[in-house]
Amino acid sequence: MAAYLQWRRFVFFEKEPVRLSGEGGKALTLPPGLTVCDSGRGSLLFGDMTGQIWFLPRSLQLSCFQAYKLRVTHLHQLKQHNILVSVGEDEEGVNPVVKVWNLEKRDGGNPLCTRIFPAIPGNKPTVVSCITVHENLNFMAIGRRRGGGLQKDYPYTELDSHGCGLRCSALTDPSQDMQFVVAGNECVYLYQSDERGPCFAFEGQKLIVHWYRGYLVIVSRERSDFAVRGGDNHAPERQTLTVYDLGNKLIAYSCFLNDVVDVLAEWGSLYVLTRDGLLHALHEKDTQTKLEMLFKKNLYVMAISLAKGQHLDSDGLSEIFRQYGDHLYSKGDHDGAIQQYIRTIGKLEPSYVIRKFLDAQRIHNLTAYLQALHLQSLANADHTTLLLNCYTKLKDSARLEGFIKASEGEVHFDVEIAIKVLRQAGYHSHALYLAEKHAHHEWYLKIQLEDIKNFQEALRYIGRLPFPQAESNMKCYGKILMSHVPNETTQLLNELCTDFPQPGGGNRANPEEYIPIFANNPCELKTFLEHMTRVQSDSPQGVYDTLLELRLQNWAHENDPQAKRQLQNDAMTLLKSGRFKNVFDKALVLCQMHNFQKGVLYLYEQGKLFQQIMHYHMQNDQYQEVIEACKLYGEQESCLWEQALSYFARKEEDCKEHIATVLRHIESKNLMPPLLVVQTLAHNSTATLSVIRDYLINKMQKLSQQSEEDERTVHQYREETARIRQEIHELRNR
Repeated sequence: MAAYLQWRRFVFFEKEPVRLSGEGGKALTLPPGLTVCDSGRGSLLFGDMTGQIWFLPRSLQLSCFQAYKLRVTHLHQLKQHNILVSVGEDEEGVNPVVKVWNLEKRDGGNPLCTRIFPAIPGNKPTVVSCITVHENLNFMAIGRRRGGGLQKDYPYTELDSHGCGLRCSALTDPSQDMQFVVAGNECVYLYQSDERGPCFAFEGQKLIVHWYRGYLVIVSRERSDFAVRGGDNHAPERQTLTVYDLGNKLIAYSCFLNDVVDVLAEWGSLYVLTRDGLLHALHEKDTQTKLEMLFKKNLYVMAISLAKGQHLDSDGLSEIFRQYGDHLYSKGDHDGAIQQYIRTIGKLEPSYVIRKFLDAQRIHNLTAYLQALHLQSLANADHTTLLLNCYTKLKDSARLEGFIKASEGEVHFDVEIAIKVLRQAGYHSHALYLAEKHAHHEWYLKIQLEDIKNFQEALRYIGRLPFPQAESNMKCYGKILMSHVPNETTQLLNELCTDFPQPGGGNRANPEEYIPIFANNPCELKTFLEHMTRVQSDSPQGVYDTLLELRLQNWAHENDPQAKRQLQNDAMTLLKSGRFKNVFDKALVLCQMHNFQKGVLYLYEQGKLFQQIMHYHMQNDQYQEVIEACKLYGEQESCLWEQALSYFARKEEDCKEHIATVLRHIESKNLMPPLLVVQTLAHNSTATLSVIRDYLINKMQKLSQQSEEDERTVHQYREETARIRQEIHELRNR
């Protein structure tokens, strides 16, 4: 039970008499004898003791019509229809009569009465206590003063055993769940459809109860303080109109009035009719004015509750929270202040709050605010940095871990900024968690390789990445991994460039792009390249070029004869693989650089560079090889024998045997004129006449034989010519 004596009192309404316009502000005075009132459809309605019903529109142009012959006792104006239902008396000692008026139609200048019937069945006169009509026009309820039993066809639940006086009950609006208000002389009870609600201790005899826009309006009769002190039971009593805000536990307005007839609500205000015919208007002050009244008394909690009840927008509420936070901050209640500032998030600029709590002694409050800022996804990179710095300064690993692991779904902070701050502060495990969870692969690898030096884990992580990320990260970090875990790195590169274990398969990296990674690891490079050529024969040309260069280097530096032979065979096998047809020059240069004679000659032969083969043997004084080259390739290039003769002719040492061999071939093939042979051999001091004697004798014999043969042929041709001429002569003369 809430005692209203503890409730604060405010003046949230302004009371003034309703005044006529154009007459110097004269107060409106209603006719005497008004006993019943109602409102709706833009008018105030009154019934009097003479049977007239009065209409007062907003223009205050009063009008009336005669509804009953004696008196009007009840009025009910429907809200959704322009229909008025009245109860009154036309004859003494007869049951009251219900009349239904259509206010949109006229009958002789008066509203059209569409229906008349007795209020209570039977002939015995009964006083009507109340009446109401459902807005669907299908139901009407009429109460009688002496009461009576319930109708038996409808089930009911008894919620309480006491009732209330006439006009001392009301129905709240939907914002209060349509509760039924029952006002007794000591308490006010609220009921829901199936249970009893709260109870409020409002003392005093209740005369009128009304519900208006979330307020409970009560007119009660109280004895004066003078009468109470003097013990005078016959002292005059006074009537008090009180407006209660049940939700906020405050009295919004209270005043004394004489002989209140009724309380009406229309045109956005409350109107109170007193017995003297005066109509008093109660205008509610605007929300901002009410809030300022509360602010002056530092009643911020009540202001917040009031603002919510008045459906103040989020900007207005945020301003209240800010003022409340400032108030608590000024009093030194930093914990309370930060809670209010948190409620301003999204409206108040965060820097306004952050500046107040940057002091190290208030870091806990700042942390709470920054956490709330992140939870609402309104933090920027600076806020994330500041919050993480707060955690690290507090060395609060538990809250730090809770923050970064709290959001399983939506992330409330800039992940990359968080990783940077955590890494800088030395919280590597937390930074790794964020990097792995949110797929910031570069940051994860940076921390593992540069900070923790966990190369095995970094390599394992790359191996679990999708192919594109694994490929790019191996290009970036391959060298450092190769220098620390060469075997494992080589194995991963083998997989990456042949058959990387990814769903769907079909992903292959270009091995050429990873060769620079092995700059300081020739053994691993050889393993990698040989694996590529063995498993993937269509590897890029660069793989074969590099492998050839590597094998030639190993061959050139090998001293063991047996191993050197094996390396030579490996190099020749590679050269003969057919992979260097389109890069002949590159392979030739590599072989020449490493003085790989066998490879050079093989490539000369493949390129039909017979002249180069000859020159190579000549430069290396390989006499027999020169002869062999002439025998092998002389048919294709006959000039090789001439070059061989010239070569041997210039040698100082005894080359008689080689010259004789060359001359025999030249003579047999008739490749050079004898005079040119003699001139060529004249350059060799060791080439005596005996060296060419056989050549010259054979040549002269052949020439002599050729001359004799030619003479025989000439003689034969002459004889044949003479014979033919004789035959021609005979043919002409016979």
